Amino acid sequence: MSELFVGGHVVARSLANEGVRCIFTLCGGHIAPIYDGCLREGIAMIDTRHEQAAAHAADAWARLTRAPGVAVVTAGPGVTDAVTGIANAFQAQSPLVVLGGAAPLNVAGRGALQEMVQLPLMQSITKWAATVTDPKRIPDMMATAFRVAASGIPGPVFLELPFDVLTGQVEDPVFPTAYRGDAASAADPKAIAQIAGMIAAAQKPILFAGSQIWWDDASAALARFAEQVRIPVFLNAMGRGALAHDHAQNFSLARKKAFRQTDLAVLLGAPLDFRLGYGAAIDHRAKVVYLDRDPMQIGRNRPAAASALGNARLMLEQLADAMPRSSDFSAWSEELRGEERKLRAELEKWERSDERPINHYRLARAISDAIDPETILIGDGGDVVSLAAKIIPLSRAGQWLDPGPLGCLGVGAPFALAAKKLYPQRKVLVISGDGSFGLNGFDFETAVRHKLGVAIVVGNDAAWGQIRGPQLMIFGEERAPATSLAPTRYDKVVEAFGGRGEHVENPKDLLPAIKRALAASAEGEVTCVNVPIDPAFVTKVGASKLTV
Repeated sequence: MSELFVGGHVVARSLANEGVRCIFTLCGGHIAPIYDGCLREGIAMIDTRHEQAAAHAADAWARLTRAPGVAVVTAGPGVTDAVTGIANAFQAQSPLVVLGGAAPLNVAGRGALQEMVQLPLMQSITKWAATVTDPKRIPDMMATAFRVAASGIPGPVFLELPFDVLTGQVEDPVFPTAYRGDAASAADPKAIAQIAGMIAAAQKPILFAGSQIWWDDASAALARFAEQVRIPVFLNAMGRGALAHDHAQNFSLARKKAFRQTDLAVLLGAPLDFRLGYGAAIDHRAKVVYLDRDPMQIGRNRPAAASALGNARLMLEQLADAMPRSSDFSAWSEELRGEERKLRAELEKWERSDERPINHYRLARAISDAIDPETILIGDGGDVVSLAAKIIPLSRAGQWLDPGPLGCLGVGAPFALAAKKLYPQRKVLVISGDGSFGLNGFDFETAVRHKLGVAIVVGNDAAWGQIRGPQLMIFGEERAPATSLAPTRYDKVVEAFGGRGEHVENPKDLLPAIKRALAASAEGEVTCVNVPIDPAFVTKVGASKLTV
């Protein structure tokens, strides 16, 4: 006997066939048939308070699983609201499948509710954007969406699903199954041999590794290579944690010295963008070697002395095999380790300070002392996050999430939703600025409603601090508009959502409060610790001293 589906059920069956266990969404009539299909297929649904949050949460799911995350948004304003989350995933090369509702095709151009032309909006921030015009095409177009999102250079895709396509009937739909394989590729052996020779001939080489280490599951290969030749390693973005904080070859604070003195910088999945001064942070006499999956990154902002394209894990394994056995940069590593110790000692006086208001480093030290190696940390803010990243030790890959190269605030609550849904047994801690809290903070209500216990620590300087500090230095107090905020009690906001809150002004109370928040989150409660921090700290200490 033939089996009859409606389009929304076909979408859900396609999701189930891709292994999707959870979608992130905000309701709308245009997408209701997909919801009914998800109920049939046993797919969980986390409904957020804003479509931007749904896209961010699906992005975080993708980052934590290394597989496409899924957001489902309704037509018109639902699609436009998701744009920022999609753009953020695009810049971070995160595989994201966004399913967007649309007005029925049979009334196109007649002024239907929430009707608008949506594909052009998406084409510059996705790898692929298309409309399904026939419910029979849903299975193959859904399969294409997942294949494109995850293959090559991963990234978002957008599939538009008009309402009459989702309600149309499909008899005995055929779902593709054998359409994707493991595309991981090794690099050209000649290129690897050349690079191995250049590393061996260098005096002070460094390896700077970014997010591709995480995406290609290359932590073990990185450790093997680094330990074999004793090369100093610096980690960035989702590469953080690929080597544990106490690994002998993992460096962070000595980055400025290393970049100024190196004669060979090997970049592994780490673009020479603003985070490295477009290449100017590395001594101009140094040779630059690129190892990447993205050919567009080769030679970007600095000429390539050599390059190789491929999977990070495979390229590191190739390099380890190709390196001469005599290669050993222990002396250079020890020189940098001395710099690390010196800079760490300078930071420790701030980390241990009991002055009020609490400074950023003191807050970060309390967080460091409260977490365990399994805690998932989410950075969502400006100064409070960038300075905390210098202090907080990471024990494993995938432990730290932040917006990525777009610098998009508001990821805290959405990323936490995905992390806790995916790993309910782990503690999840959001390190938030007060400004960033305001962007998607209402999704801590989503966490309460879905019983996803997370902890939030808000570094509250009553300002957009990362902008206001330089603004005051350049223009002065009288010409510094639009960067001040009210000293809002965000702990009370979370309490109003049904969570718990604490307000901490005494530095000695920080650690117990954060520990209580994490313990409560492990029991399924959402807890916010609101911490007034020194708004003048970055200016007072000096930006140059804080930028290590």
